[in-house]
Amino acid sequence: MRMTREELNQLMADSAQDAISTTHDEFNVKLNGTPESISYVDDVLLSWLGRYKDQALEDKAVFTLCNLYGAYVGEVFRKLVGGEWSYDEADPDAPYVVLEYAGKSYAFAGICYQRLVNDSNISIKKYFDQALSNSTQ
Repeated sequence: MRMTREELNQLMADSAQDAISTTHDEFNVKLNGTPESISYVDDVLLSWLGRYKDQALEDKAVFTLCNLYGAYVGEVFRKLVGGEWSYDEADPDAPYVVLEYAGKSYAFAGICYQRLVNDSNISIKKYFDQALSNSTQ
């Protein structure tokens, strides 16, 4: 069963709220929905590794963390400039959620994945700032 755009938008808004509450509960860090708070996401993702070690890299945990924080970053973007969540099904075996705005797609969960799993030097904040810059060109 496929979600409607409205259902997907609601799911992502709820997931962003989950990121806010989980981050506060686990790390006493307040994500307040501002562009400045995105830099905390960079730190918090790595904090999950510090606190939970290999458990944070299990498939289900990675999926959950990346989708929660990707939703949070995307919702901050949506509140600033707009956009709609949608499924990218270019690879039917691995569909994923992107935020579409002005003819561009932003894989906020994907950049979270890259930072968490592949390269801790990748910056979610830089990706977010570049997305904002792209939206105003």
